[in-house]
Amino acid sequence: MSAEFLDTNVILYLLDDGPKAAIAEGLLARGGVISVQVLNEALVNCRRKAGMSWEEAGVFLDGIRQLCPVTDLSVETHDIGQALGARYGFAVYDAMIVAAALQAGCTVLYSEDMQDGLLVENRLRIVNPFKAEVR
Repeated sequence: MSAEFLDTNVILYLLDDGPKAAIAEGLLARGGVISVQVLNEALVNCRRKAGMSWEEAGVFLDGIRQLCPVTDLSVETHDIGQALGARYGFAVYDAMIVAAALQAGCTVLYSEDMQDGLLVENRLRIVNPFKAEVR
């Protein structure tokens, strides 16, 4: 399994025409891990913001699932996320993403929305892949 985890925003930039789409495509080509939560958050955005039908969103997300291993969510994920949120000040859904990444054994979490460079539990580095120096 990949040591890289992809946050929802990385997946959603695949729907964009700008330079961030190319970065997202490169990350996805490496096969980063995602969670069921990432799929759910992407589905909401595909439907509401991108105006996709259920079928269109399903086809898009099926393609993502072909490229990325998907981790399940569990009560343990919830418990770990709750503890991480309290310790690091993460928002609830960000804490659950971080928990899933740690449970999957990932060492890098690509996210535009979290604190770039933060090392979580001395095991997981949050990296903003859209910053100029990361490219």
